Amino acid sequence: MSTATAIARPGEVLADLLPASRVRDIALVVGGAALTGLAAQISVPVPGSPVPVTGQTFAALLVGTSLGAGRGLLALALYALAGVAGVPWFAGGSSGVAAPSFGYILGMLLAATVVGALARRGADRSMLRTAGAMLLGEAIIYAVGVPYLALATGCSATAAIAAGLTPFLIGDALKAALAMGMLPAAWKLVRK
Repeated sequence: MSTATAIARPGEVLADLLPASRVRDIALVVGGAALTGLAAQISVPVPGSPVPVTGQTFAALLVGTSLGAGRGLLALALYALAGVAGVPWFAGGSSGVAAPSFGYILGMLLAATVVGALARRGADRSMLRTAGAMLLGEAIIYAVGVPYLALATGCSATAAIAAGLTPFLIGDALKAALAMGMLPAAWKLVRK
């Protein structure tokens, strides 16, 4: 990689540091979808909840931040569409739209787009801004996922929050902390 390529310019995300081409963009979108699918296989059941703890949300936010809004949205759309079509790469090897947790996947589409747009504005270059972007992304995922969970299971809003939000807050804080270290460190590495 040449020095000119490795120096970040305003409005760039990490993926923009690779030589530009359609092949690059396609590979990044497919890779982002695959990463999200692989991370979804890290799945730990939560007692009393139909929603497991997974690596999926972290991967989706990392994909959005690293690829930018457009490619991040396409990667998560490919992930969602392939899963709906039967690829068993949703949490625990599931697929389709029948799962009560499908709303979280829909939320990831929007969240990847938002954090990708924020990354273009430099939100992934400092620890504090990265934490803010990741927490906003998580909030977006819950804003879609929890109501979907309530509708899919017929439970009350309070029960959906108890089963689909509260048990995940500590893990989400840890995911934000991990991103706080990873993304700014990647930019520092690139600048060297």
